[in-house]
Amino acid sequence: MTGHAILQMGLYLAVLLLLAKPLGWYMARVYEGKPCGLGWAVGWLERLIYRLCGIDPTEEMAWTTYAKTMLVLNLLGFGAVYALLRLQHLLPLNPEHLAAAAPDLAMNTAASFATNTNWQNYGGETTLSYLTQMLGLAVQNFLSAATGMAVLVALIRGFVRHSAQTIGNFWYDLTRSTLYILLPLSVVGALLLVSQGVVQTLRPYERATLVQPTKDASGKTVNEQTIALGPAASQVIIKQLGTNGGGFFNANSAHPLENPTPLTGFLELVAILLIAVALCYTFGEMVGDTRQGWAVLAAMLVIFVPLLLLGYAAEQAGNPLLSTLGVDQSAGSQQPGGNMEGKEVRFGIGQSAIWAAATTAASNGSVNSMHDSYTPMGGLVPMWLMQLSEVVFGGVGSGLYGMLVFAIIAVFVAGLMVGRTPEYLGKKIEAFEMKMAALVILIPPLLVLVGAALAVATPWGKAGVSNPGPHGLSEILYAFSSAGNNNGSAFAGLTGNTPFYNVALALAMLAARYWVAIPTLAIAGSLARKKATPTSAGTLPTHTPLFVLLLVGVVILVGALTFVPALALGPIVEQLMMAGG
Repeated sequence: MTGHAILQMGLYLAVLLLLAKPLGWYMARVYEGKPCGLGWAVGWLERLIYRLCGIDPTEEMAWTTYAKTMLVLNLLGFGAVYALLRLQHLLPLNPEHLAAAAPDLAMNTAASFATNTNWQNYGGETTLSYLTQMLGLAVQNFLSAATGMAVLVALIRGFVRHSAQTIGNFWYDLTRSTLYILLPLSVVGALLLVSQGVVQTLRPYERATLVQPTKDASGKTVNEQTIALGPAASQVIIKQLGTNGGGFFNANSAHPLENPTPLTGFLELVAILLIAVALCYTFGEMVGDTRQGWAVLAAMLVIFVPLLLLGYAAEQAGNPLLSTLGVDQSAGSQQPGGNMEGKEVRFGIGQSAIWAAATTAASNGSVNSMHDSYTPMGGLVPMWLMQLSEVVFGGVGSGLYGMLVFAIIAVFVAGLMVGRTPEYLGKKIEAFEMKMAALVILIPPLLVLVGAALAVATPWGKAGVSNPGPHGLSEILYAFSSAGNNNGSAFAGLTGNTPFYNVALALAMLAARYWVAIPTLAIAGSLARKKATPTSAGTLPTHTPLFVLLLVGVVILVGALTFVPALALGPIVEQLMMAGG
């Protein structure tokens, strides 16, 4: 491990932890309706939105109404994006005169952005008009992120309230998430990105004359290069902050107009995990015990840091097959060493490994290197981070409410061991909560494994694989792991823009989002109706290192028992084959 990589990782984690408390405290005040310092700037807009939409923000909702409202909004968003994709050739702000998207691709993309997945079976600069990017995808980047945050806040209220029939107002939570948190951070972040050279314009693409003509694949002489432009900065920042991840350009955050400098690289990396980390403190603040939030954050870090180090070590070690050919893969003053295939020289292995781990620990999916080119063990790390149900930070809101469901399971397991009714934050965990928790932890693995099995068993699925053997299986498994856990990153070796993958992955994304969110809201409603249980000598403390280890153990065991057999047929056997020459 190089000193430069250690410095990068240490600085990255230090900045995140330093920002967690102030931002987490601020978000708690936003959701509790307390003064937060931005009322003068956006309070009038919040009130105007309520008035124009006929919303009474003080009207509380039962969990069923909260869930129905969420589904209606997301259905409307799905329909709007689908319509824009199918009609963009007839609409303005399409300077390159791009055609309408095919029906199956439009369905896949609409499902992807409605569910905060942002899986992309297309190249942005060759497929989408400026209007589709701004009015369709960027808007969904805000709304899908705010939806996850709203569901989390509803679950927190379930722990806080006693003998209550309601868990808040969805429109209130969605609006305040957008206006007071996502929008201000995005404005500041977009200005910083623009200052560093991230493009933000409505001008048509530029055509530049090549200094030295070249030939294309057909042998035709090429004298001109097309440089794609567009309103990228405003979408890049919210794709990171909202753990959306969809790239404005096909190369995503490896593109020099999305991520041109070391500063933009670091800012975007921080943005990926910033809100997810800070929400842990928000959780502790809202339940009246910040130790609870720090404990959940500690559990996430205990899983994340070792996997980050493993991924970096695998890439820095390089490819043993090249070593047998006499290739020097050691790091030195003249070269970064290791496996640099698919990575930008300007980023190196250190930042590429951090990004790969962060983007898959969060349900972000943006990339600054091609995961398909990683070593088998290096590729296993981001794949398994997704397969842990995206609860190691995860999506904004959705990651933490997933981890809290695992915490409920952890206290239930502890209760079984001591023969006592389990309790978490003063609420008894009973049969209904465990049934809903079982749905939350079983639905994503079911979608991943069944989807991957169908793909490898049908000619339509196998037709998209570009590599034979274990790596081809890894490509398919990674794709369904990404869709089935609402991540959005890809191994990039799979041809996904086919009717089979567009439809199958879209269904996986929709089921993974809502078959997890709805049971979570059901848990929130059940907990809110319960009376508070006084702490006693037999109550399991849920802020101690012991509970952190118990929570980590539950998350790891579920992920290991579910996916290790599949991983053994893909990246693990590929690593053994590579090591054996």
